[in-house]
Amino acid sequence: MQDPGAELVALYDPEGAPTGEAAQRSVVYRDGLWHAATAVLLRSTDGRRVYLHRRTDTKLVHPGAYDCWAGGVVDPGETPGAAAERELAEELGVTGVPLAPLDRFRYDDGRLRYHVFAYEAFWDGPVTWQPEEVAWGGWVTVAELRAVLADPARPFAPDGRVGAQRWLARLGT
Repeated sequence: MQDPGAELVALYDPEGAPTGEAAQRSVVYRDGLWHAATAVLLRSTDGRRVYLHRRTDTKLVHPGAYDCWAGGVVDPGETPGAAAERELAEELGVTGVPLAPLDRFRYDDGRLRYHVFAYEAFWDGPVTWQPEEVAWGGWVTVAELRAVLADPARPFAPDGRVGAQRWLARLGT
């Protein structure tokens, strides 16, 4: 298996435009370089449930944390939409579903700085986790997602929390 820290990541400027440059993931994270990543909210076709998962303990960022987004960094020369499709297929094994743009925002916790390109997809088919990325996953209602977000015993990925809170605020329920 290739070292995930050696993977090349497309760099973006602080305003959200690609610079045409790239750096190794380990350097991007170490130096807090601006980059872009995707986040896909997988929802049941009736819209009542979302797919929640727990990240593996070996992830470079937020190991072992819960998250409701499948996603990852945008590769050099890749569009955010193509990256979102790739990440949804890699992490959850879901392919061939339309992705709708959902949100775009900046995430900056002082160490990790990136532009989030969020999408949603509707799916009732099988979900097949990538074992290097996902330790557990299952469908939850919106109320159950809120409960996980509020439960200090279930750490949630901080960037995923921001995206979930933004989505839930727009949902209004």
